[in-house]
Amino acid sequence: MPSVLFKSLKLAFLVVVLCKFTFAQGVPLDPQSPLRWSVYMTSDSVEQIARDSGELALAIERTKALNISRVFLEVFRGGLVSEQDATAARDAMLAAGFEVAGGIATVPGGEYGVRQEGPLDWLNWQNEKTQNDLRRVSELAARVFDTVIIDDFFCTGDVSAESNAARGDRSWSEYRRELLGELATSLFIEPAQAVKPNITMIIKYPQWYDRFHEFGYDVARTAPLFDRVWVGTETRGAMTQRYGFVQPYEGFVNYRWIASIAGSKIAGAWFDHGDCDGIDFIDQAYQSVLAGAPEIVLFCYAALREGHPGHPLLVDEQKHLAALAQVVRANPVWGVAAYKPVNSDAGGELFIMDTIGMLGVPLVPVSLYPSDAKVVFLPTQAAADPELPAHIEKSIAEGKTLVLTAGLLDRLGVSIDTAPVAGVSLDAAMQRMKAQKVYANGQEFPLANPLDLAGGMACGEASALIEAEADGRHVPLLTRYPNGNAVVYVLNTFTFSQADYDAVGEVLLPPRLLGLLELPRSAANILRAAFSGALGIAMDGPARVTLQPLGDGSLIVQNYTIESHDVIVTLPVSGPCTDRLDGSTHTLSDGRLSCTLAARSRRWLAPAEMPAASQK
Repeated sequence: MPSVLFKSLKLAFLVVVLCKFTFAQGVPLDPQSPLRWSVYMTSDSVEQIARDSGELALAIERTKALNISRVFLEVFRGGLVSEQDATAARDAMLAAGFEVAGGIATVPGGEYGVRQEGPLDWLNWQNEKTQNDLRRVSELAARVFDTVIIDDFFCTGDVSAESNAARGDRSWSEYRRELLGELATSLFIEPAQAVKPNITMIIKYPQWYDRFHEFGYDVARTAPLFDRVWVGTETRGAMTQRYGFVQPYEGFVNYRWIASIAGSKIAGAWFDHGDCDGIDFIDQAYQSVLAGAPEIVLFCYAALREGHPGHPLLVDEQKHLAALAQVVRANPVWGVAAYKPVNSDAGGELFIMDTIGMLGVPLVPVSLYPSDAKVVFLPTQAAADPELPAHIEKSIAEGKTLVLTAGLLDRLGVSIDTAPVAGVSLDAAMQRMKAQKVYANGQEFPLANPLDLAGGMACGEASALIEAEADGRHVPLLTRYPNGNAVVYVLNTFTFSQADYDAVGEVLLPPRLLGLLELPRSAANILRAAFSGALGIAMDGPARVTLQPLGDGSLIVQNYTIESHDVIVTLPVSGPCTDRLDGSTHTLSDGRLSCTLAARSRRWLAPAEMPAASQK
């Protein structure tokens, strides 16, 4: 068997020949582009390109065709790639002109690790064998690579007797977060640094941010330990059960929320091909870039090898995405500040931020109370902040606009008197009811999917802007209450609770479609105005059309429906407006701009006279 050196040189020579004569490239991008593209290659593909010159040639062709400049070569996914194969693959891809990094997917398999006792194929991290095996994996990765990323399986739902004994009187969440926080250092960072002191270690978080704390992810604790942070924006198909009914806006929410914690360590986004049509694939790219990602990793090379309808679309969009990334870098998306403290529980409002974003609200999540924001959204998650009642009182005194949820008011309980703050009353039982109709502007609208709300909420001094019919009676869905110079709205809706997950056997991702996303246009306009009217921007459009303003005065409007829609955007300027994506011109008349969005399309509207963005 040839030595590692001979094999690496042989592959390198072959690569030079192949690069010169055989691969087809996409449209060349500026090497100084603000957006770079990478691909993650799983361990089976790494072994293939290390051992098969034909597979190597194909890998070079497929990756070059998408203007990819960096390749992450995985050394472990339930089985360990030999150091010889990892080295050969590394050298071959380096010779082909790629930057190369390593990857580790911490899943059980074969002789490695101990599977958890729980519903998913994760590891029992309490077990000594798991710890010893993964420590050896880290050491091998460090011997071969200067940069290593830990894929998003560094979590656990183990409920074995071993783990239960170790957690003592802590909650499962506390135990898992403390355990994995310690192991991040002892199993990954320290062993890798012992082999290579200057190694760059990256942690990648998945996209299910509202469930992180339950399964051991503590972003505030682990992000500072690593050199870089990557974020999952893999929303996939929004209307299917396969990977959960994840809404496209979730990619933006997840990235911006983690960025509010990780700060300058955040370095890129990561999405995949699974359950995606071509447009779903591109939707992930746009929300990743709008969130601020300077680099995007495509998962995984196997999909590049087989081909996907999103690939030619991506090549067509790459220059637009790079231009957008350039603007976002200096002028990020701004809007309604949505407060979710670290490790906060969502109650019955899991992933509510994604849903609100899909209703056309320019929602931007934060992990600390946004004292300077003009408009603040406070869902149930915000109740995790013990100082929240004082924050609310101060914001009201300063004349801010607050949008609270019924779930938040219920969670705060005796901490806040809802009548003087929000003008509503809540039944102590907070009975969950299902509505099949909503009423807005004097009209009745049926819903195909039921809308969940608290039947025990009633208007006191607040006025009902939208109502829903549940059990034959009208219940407020959205209320408005002037409180001094402030305005307080209450949104009365549930999204998902643990019971919804249990009903369909889901663990991580949204378990069903929501009636809230079927609100009729008139109701969506009312809700949208409540959230963002104080910001000086407005949109007349249906649900599932999103609006995201940038700091340079331009804005992105995206239609996620399967129908064409006429949309009216209101801005505090007049004059001509250009769509930076297709070059078309539009006219702002009295601050109103009318345009048509084809099904599953977007516009990047840039007024000639662009006001500076301000959330204050």
